[in-house]
Amino acid sequence: MSAFNSQLNSHSPTGPIEDRWTNHRFDLNLINPANRRKFKVIVVGTGLAGGSAAATLAEMGYEVTSFCIQDSPRRAHSIAAQGGINASKNYQNDGDSTYRLFYDTVKGGDFRARESNVYRLAQVSGQIIDQCAAQGVPFAREYGGYLANRSFGGAQVSRTFYARGQTGQQLLIGAYSALMRQVSAGKVELLPRREMVELVTVDGVASGVVVRNLITGEYERHAADAVLLCTGGYGNVFFLSTNAQASNVTAAWRCHKKGAYFANPCFTQIHPTCIPVSGDHQSKLTLMSESLRNDGRVWVPAKAGDTRAPADIPESERDYYLERRYPSFGNLVPRDVASRASKLECDEGRGIGNTGLAVYLDFADAIKRDGEDAIRQRYGNLFQMYQMITGEDPYRTPMRIFPAVHYTMGGLWVDYNLQTTVPGLFALGEANFSDHGANRLGASALMQGLSDGYFVAPATITAHLASGNVKRVSIDHPAFEEAEAHAKARSNKLLSIQGGRTVEGLHRDLGQIMWDMVGMSRSGAGLRDAISQIRALREEFWSEVRVPGENSHLNPSLEKAGRVADFMEFGELMAQDALNREESCGGHFREEHQTEDGEAARNDEDFSYAAAWEHQGVDKEASLNKEDLTFEYVKPSTRSYK
Repeated sequence: MSAFNSQLNSHSPTGPIEDRWTNHRFDLNLINPANRRKFKVIVVGTGLAGGSAAATLAEMGYEVTSFCIQDSPRRAHSIAAQGGINASKNYQNDGDSTYRLFYDTVKGGDFRARESNVYRLAQVSGQIIDQCAAQGVPFAREYGGYLANRSFGGAQVSRTFYARGQTGQQLLIGAYSALMRQVSAGKVELLPRREMVELVTVDGVASGVVVRNLITGEYERHAADAVLLCTGGYGNVFFLSTNAQASNVTAAWRCHKKGAYFANPCFTQIHPTCIPVSGDHQSKLTLMSESLRNDGRVWVPAKAGDTRAPADIPESERDYYLERRYPSFGNLVPRDVASRASKLECDEGRGIGNTGLAVYLDFADAIKRDGEDAIRQRYGNLFQMYQMITGEDPYRTPMRIFPAVHYTMGGLWVDYNLQTTVPGLFALGEANFSDHGANRLGASALMQGLSDGYFVAPATITAHLASGNVKRVSIDHPAFEEAEAHAKARSNKLLSIQGGRTVEGLHRDLGQIMWDMVGMSRSGAGLRDAISQIRALREEFWSEVRVPGENSHLNPSLEKAGRVADFMEFGELMAQDALNREESCGGHFREEHQTEDGEAARNDEDFSYAAAWEHQGVDKEASLNKEDLTFEYVKPSTRSYK
């Protein structure tokens, strides 16, 4: 049990929703600028959430230590985001507003998010654009010089700011520049090629971390007055995902085992526009931006088993199924809706390609309407990437796409201040569960990461530091010795097994179980089977894995083994959460709970809550804590995009 409290308290403010963040921020304790330099903050991760938080906190005067698992913050996985970032500036004069962005986000998350957090996200969205534009982020612009917008899935207005198909990269450069300015000023100590392996707590309060130097193999202790976890999502539990190979659940999972509740782990997002699997040689999948659905039309042959080339299939024999089923939103339905629709077409034999697990994304009409030059200007780098990977020219033939694991809405449970159930431990961006409910709308991940890092956490962490609930200890404290010894023992155990199976092979087996039974479609029987199979595979892992090398120097195999070991435990919690949630909502689709026309059937009476799981030990079922969700402004209704 953590030192927080046994009943979940989100500390959400009350009153008019448009005033909650302003009033709450005013009520938070402050620290004199001259006194801030007395406090030390650790930031784990250097993506958009971590980079922006470290830069902002250092600018405020705090002493910051920033840990980067890559060789440079420029290689954080935020760089891979393509399509854009949402903000409710209403530049297109098409009816957008803070309230509409709030409404779309709560509805898009299938009414499984906390209203106060979502409204705050919408409120600060405009500030994010101003901040990034001031940093020199090269957002696309209209002819007259104004920032351009485009539409994205789940919305009927144009609110997405973008930098061609490189939005994540350009936003990350902005945060990276701000971070490196503070590094140069001596206010941030940046430590690259470090992996957090243990959270250190003293009397239940976060007091530091133990990290492993991935070059030398040394274990390092770092004490601080607060720890910020900005380590992204856990999609690689499926083995194949659009995530970078270094993306993992380890830091969050080790915090979970120290008392941080893990919320809604079964809420994973399957992105509908990814390049399909081409063979067993692949270790990851490639995302094609959702922005492509602005101009690309999704279709399959109307007749099952039709293997003709797309150019040979006349319009009358094509099924533009998203436009047919959802005439109001068409190809711009949310990701979970589009993904399930594509799966259904393939399940019924209308999929295309050698495997039958793909659909077409066709730009012929857009090219005919606007000209090839216009399409090249909008999506040229994305088309080039697709052609380099597949050898097919999307200007001449439709893209082949299929859903793939992309983003995770679940994460460490946090309150309105982004603090976990371990005081002093905060989780930002994709590492927490707070803003997206059961499904994230496109272009909202970058928005949340920067909102948390630039605007929310700097205020709420200050309140924690001013509260007096800070455990200042040295790295010689027994808690640090115990944590380091535990980390070393885990690595030595992995090295000592010397079995006959590779880490990669075991990870692939886990991913297959997860995709087949905890993926796009789930059932009670399948989830129970998945739990049984994961437990058996975990037992095989700890008796048969072979990890070469040593613990005292560079050893990527050991790093991978530690992350897969955590996935072996975390995968069971995902399945347990999915089994417990007897409803379909957003990215969580239970076959037993669907409407007559195959849409998700929510159960608001029994499951209108965030599920926050408390660790009870390996091979023991986690215990469930519930945060009831109340809706004062966006009343839950049947989510329809027709």
